[in-house]
Amino acid sequence: MKCHSILARILGATVLTSSWCGLPAAMAATQTQSHTLPGTHASKGSAKQTKVLVNDGSRAAIPTAVPAAKPSARARTLSSRVSEGGSENIVVTGSMLRSSNNQNANPVQIITAKQIQQTSATTLGDYLQRLPSIGSAGASNTQTNGFSGVSCTDIRNLSSKRVLVLVDGKRVAQDPGAACVDLNTIPIEQIASVEILKDGGSELYGADAVSGVVNIKLRHDLTTGGMTIRGGITDQGDSRTGLISAYKGWNFDHDKGNITLSGQYLTQGPVMQRDRDWSRLVQASNDPGVAPIYGSGYTANTRVLSGPGAGLISNGDGSSFSKYTAANRYNYGNNQSLTNYVQNSVLSGDAHYKFSEHFNIYANVRYAHKTAAASLAPSPVAGSIYPSQLSNPLTLPAGAPYNPFGVDAIVQKRYTDLGDRRQEYATDNLQITGGMNGLITHNWYYDASMGYGVSQARYDTNNMGNYRHIQEEYGIRQVDPTDASSAVVYDPSVCKASSGCTLQNPFAPMSQQGASYAKFNQHDHSQYMIRDFNFRVNNDKVVKMPYQHGGALGLAFGLERRSEQLSYAPDPLAVNGDTTGNTQSYTGGGFNATEIYGEAKLPLLRDAFLAKDLTVDAQGRWSHYNTFGNTQNWKVGINWAPIRDIRFRATLGTSYRQPNVYELYQGQSLGYAAANDPCAGASNPTVVATCMRQGINPATFEVANSGQVPSISGGNQNLRPETGRTYTVGTVITPRWIPNLSASVEYWHYTIKNAINAVSAQYVLDSCYSGSSQQYCSDIVRSSNQQINYVSTLYDNLGGLKTSGIDFDLDYRFRINRENTLTLSNNLQQIVSYLQQNEPGGSWYNYAGRLFFQGSSAVGMPNGIPRVTNYTTASWQHNAFTFTYMLHYTGGMVWNDMSVDLTPATAGQWRTPGIFTHDVTVNYRWNKWNFEAGVNNILDKNPPFVLDTATNTANAIYSGAMIGRYVFMQVNRSF
Repeated sequence: MKCHSILARILGATVLTSSWCGLPAAMAATQTQSHTLPGTHASKGSAKQTKVLVNDGSRAAIPTAVPAAKPSARARTLSSRVSEGGSENIVVTGSMLRSSNNQNANPVQIITAKQIQQTSATTLGDYLQRLPSIGSAGASNTQTNGFSGVSCTDIRNLSSKRVLVLVDGKRVAQDPGAACVDLNTIPIEQIASVEILKDGGSELYGADAVSGVVNIKLRHDLTTGGMTIRGGITDQGDSRTGLISAYKGWNFDHDKGNITLSGQYLTQGPVMQRDRDWSRLVQASNDPGVAPIYGSGYTANTRVLSGPGAGLISNGDGSSFSKYTAANRYNYGNNQSLTNYVQNSVLSGDAHYKFSEHFNIYANVRYAHKTAAASLAPSPVAGSIYPSQLSNPLTLPAGAPYNPFGVDAIVQKRYTDLGDRRQEYATDNLQITGGMNGLITHNWYYDASMGYGVSQARYDTNNMGNYRHIQEEYGIRQVDPTDASSAVVYDPSVCKASSGCTLQNPFAPMSQQGASYAKFNQHDHSQYMIRDFNFRVNNDKVVKMPYQHGGALGLAFGLERRSEQLSYAPDPLAVNGDTTGNTQSYTGGGFNATEIYGEAKLPLLRDAFLAKDLTVDAQGRWSHYNTFGNTQNWKVGINWAPIRDIRFRATLGTSYRQPNVYELYQGQSLGYAAANDPCAGASNPTVVATCMRQGINPATFEVANSGQVPSISGGNQNLRPETGRTYTVGTVITPRWIPNLSASVEYWHYTIKNAINAVSAQYVLDSCYSGSSQQYCSDIVRSSNQQINYVSTLYDNLGGLKTSGIDFDLDYRFRINRENTLTLSNNLQQIVSYLQQNEPGGSWYNYAGRLFFQGSSAVGMPNGIPRVTNYTTASWQHNAFTFTYMLHYTGGMVWNDMSVDLTPATAGQWRTPGIFTHDVTVNYRWNKWNFEAGVNNILDKNPPFVLDTATNTANAIYSGAMIGRYVFMQVNRSF
């Protein structure tokens, strides 16, 4: 059998040239899939083109790097839908119609399984963070505090809530705590390809596809099997990673049906912050010309903040006091995880049976169980937290026997006696999809499906402090229990009346019994559920245009009905605010939507003078939400190739995003944001005057803890929907005189009105005290000792968002001779502008080239917007041996607190330089065995320093460099 015939059977009616026939079959299959990377960039008439059918609606029919096998019934069904004449019929994300390569005007980037597997990435999220178009508003395994081991993605820094993640073209359940699809639950070894639509897709896919769509296509309909074993470790001996995965597929009943089973188990060890020199000692200040301070003002020994003892700190046993100095500060970097521990198990089953060409049933079930864990420093305590009415600040009564000062004394302390906090998360994700598809009549095809997804999570935080019990052990009784600022008296009976309580001295270590009574383990639960019904009809050859060189009209229609529900039940102590951690409140709510959408694709001219191809495309969607009523979205696109070597394309579309269930119904919670109190050492006359009006003298005011302030975040049922508009203009060059070269340039622009977001705590503080936005002063609440009790940073319709940029993509494959091939791929993104309003009608801030050094306050907020990002891969293949080099660049940024840029006059450090990281992998294929080894961050480049008062870097941007040099090995056996 000829080489191209073998490969055609592997890929299901894939047409290949004989130029690859020197490769082994499995390797040629891999090269074919890799060659589809330019995707819609290749000219119809280019030499050595791959013609692949991909079903965006339900399944990817292309296994990657799988040995030759008899195609299943569905593969043959899909293959039979290739149009006459052998034109390149593909369906990629952004369209519901099959069409020739490049007749789709949408900019779509196709990532193959081989490209993912040749890196050190153990999860899809790890890989996507390499791509320039993927922003820093998602979350990764390097974000430990409050992110529960979730990996989200983001396009164009427009936040993870504005990108739609699909699996096999269908919606799936989101993580119940993070408002995104957790990419950690997608088994990387089961991925066939990933398609990224980078110009918005609300008019075809729904409201949350504002910035684009990430469609993950899994491998289905296999008749072979395989197993992969992978291991990795850093040169420091941590982040130990192990992965084992396997799959097997069978045809039955004369190939009418197929069953495919697969499973994966992944474990990834943590990295502790103390084990990296750059993160071990956490910097907490950044004043110009002044030595920085490190760690936290919440110390292991009790610190006195008022009265005759103000400025004193107790010694280890509480027998004496000394003056508090910077040397007493607590370095919490010794206790914290730099990356999460993650363990993930995934099982999936896929089946279909073809009764006839009109009736083919299919079903897919995927179950994922993920656990994650992280360590944090012991709880700091300065008083109660909203909405608790327990004493705030923590005040020791004058009459208490342990109080040597004779007056009430305000104190604060870090309760190391309770032990390090340990966060443990467990999530179960079940996704079931079933449906039927087939031919209706005369090239009209249908696909009807029903999807059900549910994610349930349990969040445990061990060694939390019970503030009510701590007060009882100190014998503190409030005169008015309903007033947090009430006077207090010493009354030991409050302890004696409680079983297990023993009186303690707040200036001395707790006894073992006292510590047991003072701490508890917090348990929270959450659930997210989605039901999604889809009915789709399409015909890519409805009627041919009645003139010479005219193409065939394609039409597609669809109906979608979905509902989403979210619930979050926190621990009762967290609801009351009686803990030493974050206050949380119950979350519950949902919505349903009914939507009708359609698409028309019209090839106006084919093979005409100055119109090798001229195609227009129109898409529209009507939606009804039970919460916000009706809306319509549309998109138009044009794709024009005057000659076969160059192509121009453009799109213009609208978007409408209703607030998601998290933004509407998420309960309010109190956390600790990276920010500084403007009244601490203020010198600006306006700030000083504002502080003085509130009874605070900046010259003498001493903030309880620099670098962090309590902040309340959560949903807002008064939100209004966002509206937006997106347009792109680009060109694709595929010159005949340079075979296998594809280069494209794309300009893109997004505009969003009524943008739903939450400003940072620092922005609220600066806006109030500088006088620029006095309305924010009502969002700041101080306690009786003038310390910040909390800053409100709830979701709101803040104003507008405008961003634009340029993408440059290059793909080139050069065959040197029969045994040697060079492949080069480069993706570059240049941000032109990133303009944002932080209140309706307010000033526009250009955040392009800015890094929000105080970190992102929640999943979905950007950590920074570098002007230039670039990712380059270069591979040399010699027979069965392949060497790949990867280069990632992130441009330098000026630090910004969402209000102003830092400068040498206002900060000791004020910008971050650009950073390069380098990776290499080596691959060798022998018969049915494939061996691979690689080194990530081969030069052991440290991430740039960023004053985030947590990890000393911006972990959402520089996660690839945080763990240091990483080595991995992998072996794969197919059968």
